Amino acid sequence: MTLTRARVGWAAAGVAAAAVVAATSLAAVHAGDVASRATSLPVAVAQVEATERPGEPVGPAELASHTVVTPVDRASGSWVSAVSVATGVGGVALQAYADATLAVARLAPGCHLGWTTLAAIGTVESGNGTHGGAQLLPDGRPSIPIVGPALDGTAGTAAIPSQPEDTAWHGDAAWSHAVGPMQFLPSTWSRWASDGDGDGVQDPNDVDDAALAAARYLCASGRDLATPEGWHAAVLSYNHDDAYVALVLATANGFAAAAGR
Repeated sequence: MTLTRARVGWAAAGVAAAAVVAATSLAAVHAGDVASRATSLPVAVAQVEATERPGEPVGPAELASHTVVTPVDRASGSWVSAVSVATGVGGVALQAYADATLAVARLAPGCHLGWTTLAAIGTVESGNGTHGGAQLLPDGRPSIPIVGPALDGTAGTAAIPSQPEDTAWHGDAAWSHAVGPMQFLPSTWSRWASDGDGDGVQDPNDVDDAALAAARYLCASGRDLATPEGWHAAVLSYNHDDAYVALVLATANGFAAAAGR
């Protein structure tokens, strides 16, 4: 689910699916780029059904498993600064993507999720938290709310009625909206809610929390994102649109090339 969906085919993306193995999934934050080590992990990687994606409602809430614990490993400030300059991804967002990559590397070591994939998804979904003139504040939240269009069945959207408990996230009592930098539906957030910065709050508007939730989602069901098939399946589960997958792939590979890894 994207605020603006570009129609880009695989050929137009200018990259092959196999390129993701070298340029995306293996473009992780290296051990030397870690500023601190935590003694405990955030939340367990859950299982996701093949029909689920952040733009669709999923099963009942599983908040009981989302225990708030101490913050996870954090990427060093020097790494974030250098890569932010090289890629143009804002430092607050990049810190969140890198930290989520480090967290999921410990939670699901067989996943091989790269920060470039999270950064590419964040770019496509909300311009890394800058959609509509927003800016990410130091606490990871946008200066103005990032709310997707009403999912009312028009303009190619699904028709998803709002639930009473969802209205607080987007303000629409009639129809649901995706929210935050990674554009989670409230109904999906209720299952994948995460606390990426250890502040005791699970907030889809906080890029730290949303990035960790997205990382957990992408790594669900034992996917190995170091393979073209695993990467494609993971990103396609986030948005069931081949043009979306192609755009994320091209963006991720662009970040990897710019960062030199």
